Amino acid sequence: MRLFAKGNRVTQPQYGPGTITSMDDQYTVVEFDQHGSRRFITTMVTLQATTEPAPAKAAAKRRKAAVKKTDKTEKTDKASSAS
Repeated sequence: MRLFAKGNRVTQPQYGPGTITSMDDQYTVVEFDQHGSRRFITTMVTLQATTEPAPAKAAAKRRKAAVKKTDKTEKTDKASSAS
């Protein structure tokens, strides 16, 4: 008997509030707000529904691309270091 589905907000006594990311007959995976992802045995886990909204996630930062050196810049770098 399934009480929860993927995407439901739940709370667990030890880890607090979180969101169910996957659930099947054997395992339930919950992404907790403060403790990351945890996997539980479905028949043994104690979860309660909660109306507490998920915290806003920070936007992912993009890494700057490395500057590519062309043949001309490499030659000028070598010439300036040789002087």
